[in-house]
Amino acid sequence: MSRATIERFYAAFARLDADAMQACYAPDAHFDDEAFALQGRQQIGGMWRMLTEATRATGLPHWKLVATDITDHSAHWEAHYLFSATGRRVHNKIDAAFVFDNSGLITRHRDRFDFWAWSRQALGLSGLLLGWSGWLRKQVRARAAAQLKRFLQKG
Repeated sequence: MSRATIERFYAAFARLDADAMQACYAPDAHFDDEAFALQGRQQIGGMWRMLTEATRATGLPHWKLVATDITDHSAHWEAHYLFSATGRRVHNKIDAAFVFDNSGLITRHRDRFDFWAWSRQALGLSGLLLGWSGWLRKQVRARAAAQLKRFLQKG
């Protein structure tokens, strides 16, 4: 059942269907990656909605997602997209780990990727020079949290 949830999640992500992605999470789920630390299906779904809407608005011709190596608790996925803040092309390689409840919904989702590799692509020179630093990671997290807060307040 958990593998089916992961497959359903990435199929929805590939077609930029944030509602179907959100439906894969338990109400009290947790999500964490280099940019976000989120709690609850509503907040996590809001993040996916914000990201999928930005991709549709500015980078649909560049969008591609491929998920591989799917198991009952993990997957590898690669996303090709335009980073909306800079318009720069990104090819991000992510390893995901999942925990599920008894009904097959995601309770914990952790995405890991090489932040420095991502920041060089997404941010250009500043990512190249500062992507290794904790300071830039904190800046990216703070900016992402503020963007999500504004997005969720718009409703």
